[in-house]
Amino acid sequence: MESQARQVNLVPAPDRRQSETALAVARGTARMLHTLGFSCISELSLPSGRRADLVALNERSEIWIVEIKSSIEDLRADQKWPEYRSHCDRLFFAFTRELSHEIFPLDTGLIVADAYGAHLHREAPEHRLPAPTRKLMTVRFGMAAAGRINRLVDPQGHAEF
Repeated sequence: MESQARQVNLVPAPDRRQSETALAVARGTARMLHTLGFSCISELSLPSGRRADLVALNERSEIWIVEIKSSIEDLRADQKWPEYRSHCDRLFFAFTRELSHEIFPLDTGLIVADAYGAHLHREAPEHRLPAPTRKLMTVRFGMAAAGRINRLVDPQGHAEF
């Protein structure tokens, strides 16, 4: 008996807080990060209680956080992004080419993206995490990734971390 193939999506279903533009920017940014050797988790809960749009981890244990902005109003309304610095080695904003890079803070990296890919417009300054914070973030990343995979196998049996 042949099993039917089903489509698998490791990105959580939109919770209606993200616009179509933000979802497209996230997808293109994740694709770019993958080409740079990173694995990504979207909407990762941080130890501070905030949720990062994208968190990326590579084999050298570097942790990048990418905050996605779909409009100038989105950037102006957001006052929480500076808190993300304490949870990553580099902090980036990702946005569409319709937004000007000049509206973003100079001390962050910039990624210009669409649904199909992205390019690094400006590197983010590095601020290395202390070892205990790096360990905490790496464990949170791994637990969230494992939880999402487990939900594919048993959708009703696993809660989000």
